[in-house]
Amino acid sequence: MGRKATELTPLAVARLTVPGFYFVGGVAGLALQVLPTSGRTWILRATIGGRRRDMGLGGYPDVTLAGAREAARRARELIRNGEDPIERAKAARKALAADTAKAFTFSEAAEAFISGQKAAWRNSKHRAQWSSSLNAYVYPVMGNLSVADVELAHVSKVLDPIWTTKTETASRVRGRMEQVLDWATARGYRTGPNPARWRGHLDKLLPKPSRVSKPTHHRALPTKEIGQFMERLRGAEGIGARALTFAILTAARSCEVRGATWAEIDMVGRVWIVPASRMKAGREHRVPLSTLAMEVLETLPRIAGSDLVFQAPRGGQLSDMTLSAVLRRMQVPAVPHGFRSTFRDWAAEYTAFPSEVAEMALAHTVGNKVEAAYRRGDLFEKRRRLAEDWADFCSRPFSSGRIVPLRGAR
Repeated sequence: MGRKATELTPLAVARLTVPGFYFVGGVAGLALQVLPTSGRTWILRATIGGRRRDMGLGGYPDVTLAGAREAARRARELIRNGEDPIERAKAARKALAADTAKAFTFSEAAEAFISGQKAAWRNSKHRAQWSSSLNAYVYPVMGNLSVADVELAHVSKVLDPIWTTKTETASRVRGRMEQVLDWATARGYRTGPNPARWRGHLDKLLPKPSRVSKPTHHRALPTKEIGQFMERLRGAEGIGARALTFAILTAARSCEVRGATWAEIDMVGRVWIVPASRMKAGREHRVPLSTLAMEVLETLPRIAGSDLVFQAPRGGQLSDMTLSAVLRRMQVPAVPHGFRSTFRDWAAEYTAFPSEVAEMALAHTVGNKVEAAYRRGDLFEKRRRLAEDWADFCSRPFSSGRIVPLRGAR
């Protein structure tokens, strides 16, 4: 048992400001610890199970001298009765945490997860899709259920009605449930295996998505029609038409073009550097600008107070529907993203460029880890020649050649 000290008064305790360990009396072993940071905390020094232990009783002045003495007396009573007050306090905290976890619903866990991921998710549309899909399919089933109590039956109730009819959506919803439940486990809100995991679990209960739903590709313009289409596009008016032209010539994604700024473009070096923060793969992407792409840029006005290359008429960035609207008005059965497919088909069928050059032009991630490790460059000069050839192909209607009868030729 700690030694008894002279009982200090509340005023005397208040005057203890020099860093140190001061026994205040009233209860054996009760002391006020003054920290170098000026913080002050109550400590009960006692022997528990043959070992000296220091038990925290709270900070001063939130816990008064009288309050500290009362807490110390209760702790000493437990020790006399053969109990460890420190372990008892730990058990009480764990029980409280468990009760809190039970009250933490799946929807609360999901919103906390989404909030924590916002900084990592560059695309606001992606964040919106997360919330809307959970609201539509998951929350009605288990939104108000404790995240600790989510089981396979709840996950199945969400997925079974949509797995074969809305397979792509269902697959995304499953992945989102899995991530939320993994987050809840890491945070201590639940224990045990994840009932939404695919490998070794749901893959034994549900058919593979590829077997119940065929992938739907972006509608693309046939390669042979690109020249004729681009001729029509050159005659179309509006900033949306110019943005679409630039997107086609650079084989870039719509979001990359719509967010392009003049600061990203080197007009002298004829290169557009898209920062990693705006790229799908999260890596900086250098885009060589062909002569035709440069001509598009040179015709654009510079808007005072804005650095956007393609600014909406009312200010700000073009919406994701602006480029699609251009195609609708022209009655072209394609979507902006589909022109990346047109470019890839052209590169494969009409050029001798290696496939990796075309893949890098599209800013696709190299699939082979060994190849990615050894090839550090971005094949920029080859991609510059590819861009010029693509622009040349786009600038003239496709011609399959004139057929001359052999007999007539003789």
